[in-house]
Amino acid sequence: MNENIIISIASDHAGYDMKDKVVNFLKAKNIEVIDRGPEQNEPVDYPDFADKVASDISNQTVNMGILICGSGQGMSMAANKKPGIRAALCYNNEITRLARAHNDANILTLGARVIDESTAISCVDIFINTEFEGSRHITRINKIG
Repeated sequence: MNENIIISIASDHAGYDMKDKVVNFLKAKNIEVIDRGPEQNEPVDYPDFADKVASDISNQTVNMGILICGSGQGMSMAANKKPGIRAALCYNNEITRLARAHNDANILTLGARVIDESTAISCVDIFINTEFEGSRHITRINKIG
């Protein structure tokens, strides 16, 4: 599925190091990445960065987004405030697969303080390679908004 994918990614200071590793993973797979910051590992407000990625999705300038903060929870909450965003906080392979297959998640959120790098990379790989199943899930997704 990762042909012609463009991914917008951002983090806060807690997710900064993991974001760089995820960006490198994606670029090694020849996936176009738009890095929305931050550009350094200093304290920032995660809602500002969640909004940048969510806006990229809403404006249809990218196919998917990835947000990383300490727990993943704050980024998920902030992104999901924007219409049309389905940000999923994922922490293992199965929840990531289900978020895409059943919920058509368009943003993956990760918690850099609660999962290791290997798990994060695995979640990213599953997220970008799992198709939405459609079918019975479409009615439910439409109810979300």
